[in-house]
Amino acid sequence: MNIIDQEFYSFLAKMDQMTEEEIFYNMKDRFLKLDPTLQNNFETFLNTFLFWGKLEREKQNYEQIEKKAQFLKKHGKDFLFLYQTLKDYRSKKILLAILRNYYYYDFKMLSEVKETCYDHYFDLDLVSSSKDTIFVDVGAYTGDSIASFQANFPNQYQKIYGYEVTDASLALLKDQYCLTNSILIQNKAVFDRKALVDVKINAVSDSSNRIVEDGGVVEAVSLDEDIQEPIGIIKMDIEGGEEKALLGAKKHLATEQPTLLISVYHGFMDLIRLPELILNINPQYDLYLRYYGNEVFPTEIVLIAIPKKKE
Repeated sequence: MNIIDQEFYSFLAKMDQMTEEEIFYNMKDRFLKLDPTLQNNFETFLNTFLFWGKLEREKQNYEQIEKKAQFLKKHGKDFLFLYQTLKDYRSKKILLAILRNYYYYDFKMLSEVKETCYDHYFDLDLVSSSKDTIFVDVGAYTGDSIASFQANFPNQYQKIYGYEVTDASLALLKDQYCLTNSILIQNKAVFDRKALVDVKINAVSDSSNRIVEDGGVVEAVSLDEDIQEPIGIIKMDIEGGEEKALLGAKKHLATEQPTLLISVYHGFMDLIRLPELILNINPQYDLYLRYYGNEVFPTEIVLIAIPKKKE
């Protein structure tokens, strides 16, 4: 057992010994001891994106800390399963850093695990491509991930599908790629089935727009229905819609087993729910975590699922 193992198992033991209320009070106390400017930054960020709950000191509203306490207390077995499933100690330390940040406001370890060697999503120790690869970018935004994929794997793909539903982002994507036959920009939401959905606009950034199910005019499709070719790599960053999108790609995951690059930070539960979902669809994946966010609060957490090597 190494130091990462020791710290992780010690952390789980501490959460097990305390009540949810005790965990909450300890986190609240630590938060209120932070620099006031940092507290303000936390409030602004959390109340803008609302994936993790509100935080409003003046109103004595500590919903985000309450949700964290509940998450840490009730999911020890899920953390243990994920930790023991992850295939390298870089991934295990990332999980530990996330949990320590939630409880201790530990910024140091989160800064230690940030990826500085490879581009967002494309860890070249794990991810590979070939001339036959079909790359699917779900949540293509303005094409940043497509450009990064092309830069990391020059001429090592057959086709790229980019799915996006925000008008401004679509305009930029089509301006850049409409004359490129190998890159298909799809004005569709990716879901678990065919449907008409709506787009909830985030006033701060189009990158945080998200799909809501209560009717609308935007066409939604599943990847199983929309792409009949074998898929090699799927990247997803769709603001909490990853679970539905994965369910809509079950056939691809079960039969072709594409490499998966999945954002798992839109809400606390994605970190444990999405790895479990992938393994339930197809247990023949090895799982890794990579971290591309800042040292203050864990965002830009990517789950990389690589097909197990056949014996």
